[in-house]
Amino acid sequence: MTLRGRLTGAFLTVVLGPVLLGAFFVGSTMSAVDRGRSTERLGLAAAGVRTSVDALCQQLRAAADAVALVTDPAARPGAATQVVSRGLAAAVRVADTAGRTTYATPGGPAEPWQDCSGAPPATGPVRALAARVQLRDPAGADLGTVAAAQPVDPAFVARLAAVTGVAVTLLDARAGPVRLAHTTENRGVRAAVLAAADRVDGDRVTETADGRYVRRVGPSPGQPLPLVLSVPGERPPGLYAALVGAVVLAALLAVLAAWRLARATTRPLVELAGAVDRVAHGDLTARVPVRSRDEIGRLALAFNRMTRETGTYVTALTSSRDQLRGHLAVLGDTLASTHDLQRILRVILHSAIAATGARAGAVLLLDAGGVLVGQCAEGLEGRWPVADPADPATLRVPVGAGVVGAVFATGEPPRGRWEPTTEPTGEPLCETYIAVPFAAPGAAELGGRAGPDRPGHPPAGADGDGGPAGGGTLGVLALYDRLGADEFDDDDLETLRTFAGHAAVAVDNVRVHEEAQRLSLTDPLTGLWNYRYLRESIRREVERANRFGRMLSVLALDLDRFKDVNDTWGHTAGDVVLVEFARRVRGEIREMDLAFRHGGEEFVVLLPETDARGAAIVAERLGAVVRDSPVPVDGHSGEPLLVPVTVSIGIAVYPDHAATGQQVLDAADDALYAAKAAGRDGYRLAQPPDPTPAQEIPVVAGAVSPPDGLPRAGAVEAAGGGPGGASSGPHPPRQSRGR
Repeated sequence: MTLRGRLTGAFLTVVLGPVLLGAFFVGSTMSAVDRGRSTERLGLAAAGVRTSVDALCQQLRAAADAVALVTDPAARPGAATQVVSRGLAAAVRVADTAGRTTYATPGGPAEPWQDCSGAPPATGPVRALAARVQLRDPAGADLGTVAAAQPVDPAFVARLAAVTGVAVTLLDARAGPVRLAHTTENRGVRAAVLAAADRVDGDRVTETADGRYVRRVGPSPGQPLPLVLSVPGERPPGLYAALVGAVVLAALLAVLAAWRLARATTRPLVELAGAVDRVAHGDLTARVPVRSRDEIGRLALAFNRMTRETGTYVTALTSSRDQLRGHLAVLGDTLASTHDLQRILRVILHSAIAATGARAGAVLLLDAGGVLVGQCAEGLEGRWPVADPADPATLRVPVGAGVVGAVFATGEPPRGRWEPTTEPTGEPLCETYIAVPFAAPGAAELGGRAGPDRPGHPPAGADGDGGPAGGGTLGVLALYDRLGADEFDDDDLETLRTFAGHAAVAVDNVRVHEEAQRLSLTDPLTGLWNYRYLRESIRREVERANRFGRMLSVLALDLDRFKDVNDTWGHTAGDVVLVEFARRVRGEIREMDLAFRHGGEEFVVLLPETDARGAAIVAERLGAVVRDSPVPVDGHSGEPLLVPVTVSIGIAVYPDHAATGQQVLDAADDALYAAKAAGRDGYRLAQPPDPTPAQEIPVVAGAVSPPDGLPRAGAVEAAGGGPGGASSGPHPPRQSRGR
């Protein structure tokens, strides 16, 4: 960038920085205030809705009690009619103990009637709110129930909106995407409000694209209606447009002023810039006339002296520059195109050696045991501390030992001559050295935290606590014996720091990439593989079983009555049970087996090279380890509780029960439901599929399952190749069927 450009940029930064910060502050403050006020309004409205619905339910209970207190059956119709005529309820219905209606006032609202203390229906909208009381004779015997109802219609929703001062929408209670039953919203915003309500849950408040704030209320105890409340935002219209316009106008004025100022300042330098340009094109005979004794004149004198003194070095400098650019280009391409850590470190080391003129070098990283281990080395023939120069890992330097260990421990990059020690340190032999540490990007901002604080990173020091030993350092880049000079200089130190920075970025990127891959394939609660990896794994295992003529057993597991655990002890206890169950599953399977969380309380285990008998043994073992040891959880009062847990298991075997990965999963799932139907806490083997017309394919001897009905591993292999692989394309997890 030219001097004129830098001056312009500096002026624009000084002028536009406060303008942009002010615009951002105003916009964010207005948005925060608007959201806070709207959230407060919605909170008050939610409280008003609950109060109104609760008052209506109390009124209906009082009306039902008034009818139930009439002991004469012949007088109850009159009492019910009087309750309706006085407006205490829209309808009254008397039912016997069997639930049959014995009397109902005419003109009552349509079914269903939603009980004030019950949950909303799974399907269909709520037609009316009702309160039920027991009907008893003077002796206290149960005679049935009396229900008083009030219709839930547009007029009811309009009254709620009038009481709360916000727009109210009653949702259809059916499962799935939210549907509108009655609303006071304008037609223009209904779709946006419903879309926002579909995203929000609990008491959170969300915002629509047109600036409305939306909150869901209920269903909850005492307020069984699924309602959505919304209010328009109070931000001034066109606020952001006005702020953007002000910033653009200020930017235009600042650019004009900066351009004029920079032009006036740099005009005397045009002549000098022309001479510099000639020198840049190789004309070292260019001279600048000295026309004054001011700063520009002194600059001209210095320039002329520089051109005379540097003429002899141009060729060498040009060659060195081109070489360094080539190394940096290779380094940049390598960092951008691969996650192979060894390849990246080799390129970094080679480039650092070429840029500094060193004879040899090595890159060492800290391992989990607190020892610096060589990852790559170059030019160390005859310098190795051990007799095997083929493996860089033979370079092993404890933290704090020797030059390399001290660099890692202190974080200070030294250079100088090698001074032999009486005790071996594991470092290469050399005469001169230079070494720099490299730390993970952001280590300083993280307060010097080391590897354990960041997923996928090794400990920073020998003790692994991220303290003084390392302070976030990942390793050391060391070079030995510079060509053509006695020792490395400060320029070499700066160059090596640049390459150490690239090495730190490379190591951090590779580890972040590996951690991201792991997180994308694991369940965050249990640590098991997730559904996405299940699809890929069963496809791979089915192909492998088909290719080698082996069997693959699939176990579908489901915790029995897990909903009761959540309902009784809470979802936190349910999470504890899931985590403990996953731990026990991992403890009972082989290292080659794979365990997955299929969703909710459903799990899947793949047992490669395992027949049905082996799968049954694993299922029995899993059932016993879950059944015999209740899971300890924290109760509501803080006291530890033991939660008894059992598991039902379905077993399917490829290829005896299915021909594809998806089919064997489905077969295991069907067997799981059979285990559920048989009383839970057990396992069932999938039924063989019905035979279908197919061309006869010869198979090897021993391919038929034994008489006990349990197929054996490795017993089926088509001579011409059988079905191999799971069905293509991702599929969502199968929905629970009321287990």
